Amino acid sequence: MADRARAFWTVGSGRGEIREAPLSPPGPGEVLVRALRSGISRGTESLVFRGLVPESQRTAMRCPFQEGEFPGPVKYGYASVGRVESGPAELVGRRVFCLHPHQDRYVVPADAVVPLPDGVSDARGVLAANMETAVNALWDAAPRLGDRIAVVGAGVVGCMASALAAQMPGTCVELIDVDPRREKVAAHLGCAFAAPSDAAPEADLVIHASGTPEGLATALGLAAFEATVIEMSWYGDRAVPAPLGEAFHSRRLTLRSSQVGAVATAQRARWSHRRRLALALELLADPRFDILLTGSSAFDELPSALARLASRPDGALCHVVAYN
Repeated sequence: MADRARAFWTVGSGRGEIREAPLSPPGPGEVLVRALRSGISRGTESLVFRGLVPESQRTAMRCPFQEGEFPGPVKYGYASVGRVESGPAELVGRRVFCLHPHQDRYVVPADAVVPLPDGVSDARGVLAANMETAVNALWDAAPRLGDRIAVVGAGVVGCMASALAAQMPGTCVELIDVDPRREKVAAHLGCAFAAPSDAAPEADLVIHASGTPEGLATALGLAAFEATVIEMSWYGDRAVPAPLGEAFHSRRLTLRSSQVGAVATAQRARWSHRRRLALALELLADPRFDILLTGSSAFDELPSALARLASRPDGALCHVVAYN
């Protein structure tokens, strides 16, 4: 008889539920994973939960092992840490990361999981997808030694990009956010902090990750002559005004998008998605990133937890889902 699994589904705008479904045993080259933790990627998952994925982007927005279609019902998510219960001998018993929706047990190809380094906890491991996004952004941004770097938006990805950039010799990184509570996070990650009105001008490189039009305006206003602004925010189906008047042309600014779905151009010939994900997990051996884990709840509470996070984030960064 087939086993059973339980998974979280978005069933309508602002509504989710836990559904049960048959789970077939793993075949050759597959693994059975029992989830330990998963993470809510609050920005993207809030858009999915609220039914705001634009029709034109529904194919591009699909995640691995997604079931259903946007706007719903849909099983969505991409930050799962679990333990392999069955499969190739070299993986059985190991903790792994998988780009899988929120589900208590699942069967996937063995090459879809990446083992966690010993120094990475279950909870910190759920940050791997966000870290991969930050790595790709820095590859796109190509910061240089000694750069003055402004990062606008202290969400999970913005904080990670700031922390990585601050490790480059000679750089001065300022993390900019409207929430003064992020100052403590910035200091913990080795960065300066400023409110938008107090941010230092004339940045050599600006990374925008606030997800707001106001943040984009701030980012453009901070860029120095011939600087590059990396746009990491994704706005769903909203039309976003970009202030391309004022000094945009006279300063000869470059506005460039960065998105994790494709490996950055400069690295694409040599780096696969799997190699990039393995790097992200290695970088998470740094315990400083625990500060980005700001809440947790049981898997059975996920429908109400995601509804709360989507409507009242209250300063949340990464919310961790725990499985029994």
